[in-house]
Amino acid sequence: MTPTLLIVDDDEGIREQLKWALARDYEIVMAEDRPNATAAFRQHRPWAVLLDLGLPPAVGDTTEGFATLAEILKADPSTKVIVITGQSDKRHAIEAIGQGAYDFLCKPVELDDLRIILKRAFHVAAMEREYRALQARASQPADAFEGMIGTSARMQDVFASIRKVATTEASVLIMGESGTGKEMAAQAIHRLSNRRDGPFVAINCAAIPETLLESELFGHEKGSFTGAHAQRPGRIETAANGTLFLDEIGDLPLQLQVKLLRFLQEQTIERVGGRKTIQVDTRVLAATNADLQAAIAAGKFREDLYYRLAVVVMRIPPLRERPGDATLLAKAFLRRFAAANNRDSLGFSSGALGAIERHAWPGNVRELENRVKRAVIMAEGRHITAHDLELEDRPLRTLKEAREEIEREMLLSALERHNGKIAPAANDLGISRPTFYELMDKLGVAKPDKLKE
Repeated sequence: MTPTLLIVDDDEGIREQLKWALARDYEIVMAEDRPNATAAFRQHRPWAVLLDLGLPPAVGDTTEGFATLAEILKADPSTKVIVITGQSDKRHAIEAIGQGAYDFLCKPVELDDLRIILKRAFHVAAMEREYRALQARASQPADAFEGMIGTSARMQDVFASIRKVATTEASVLIMGESGTGKEMAAQAIHRLSNRRDGPFVAINCAAIPETLLESELFGHEKGSFTGAHAQRPGRIETAANGTLFLDEIGDLPLQLQVKLLRFLQEQTIERVGGRKTIQVDTRVLAATNADLQAAIAAGKFREDLYYRLAVVVMRIPPLRERPGDATLLAKAFLRRFAAANNRDSLGFSSGALGAIERHAWPGNVRELENRVKRAVIMAEGRHITAHDLELEDRPLRTLKEAREEIEREMLLSALERHNGKIAPAANDLGISRPTFYELMDKLGVAKPDKLKE
């Protein structure tokens, strides 16, 4: 993708001259004052900015210029802001460097010098981002993938799917129960995509009143309804050149489903109260815990919209169907919350670990995270118990229970190792296939989705 450069100058002639000189190498975005500069920066997220310190309404001083510099660096401290100033204002340029600007040039600008500085600025910005990405990956546990943790076969399938779809522009519908991590999967797709340097904008369609949802998504013009005191871009516009994540898409009203479908087909929108057609380039990811096929049959969800959103369907499994992952996640949450609360010596008791494995986790990963977070605060001593987690501490009382627990773990592990294939799993345990099936029935081990002979 062509790198984006934001040019901020009150002089239209200078803006056009710079655009003409640099358009071959950069995607140029322009602004003439602080409000437009900050709005353009949030929308396009350029790696570098050319900033004139003399901006309206006070062109004669540097107040607005320094305020613009501060707002840009607050939004993204890694942005390379190159200040352009008059010869007599060199001291202001040096002050700007002290406040975080990357470099400065004096007017009149020598284009050859500017090109050299910009080339270096973008190169440094790219290297810094690559270094931060490497640091982030290095700080993750060995069993983590883009912030998601899981060694179970089903989660490994999810990770493989994310890698495949991330590099495409396909719309993805992420299915899964509440609390399974659908938004984390969407963020992983965004971070691995070509849009990673653009914004990731999320909106929960169920959390916003229907009367406000259209304005939130599509924006509105000044005076379009009571309380619309100024023009405001919607979430779709702010996700330009990035990713829009529509959570709980099944709760989107039918009227807005029509508008969203039109956007997906044409990549254009109209703000509420507006007549201007606005072109927006954004990738759409959606998620739901509802049965959209049932909603289609009931006339509550448009079939044509479903097929636009569900070019690829990705299913996030519930925690109860991820053998071993609950313990991994619990330990990761414990490390994080113990460090935040200065309780690094905390660990789980054996009873707590057993309770974590036995619990069905109806609230999935979110429930586990909340229980561990609360337990870190409430636990006394050096070990978190099942009681601290508000889980049943049920020790194995008989030899029969202990034997069945071990058999269950061995069966599940064998299935995991052989991707649900019965014959090699049975062979691994030294038993026949009929015996393997008998054990599954006796121990209540559900047949995996991908069960194969």
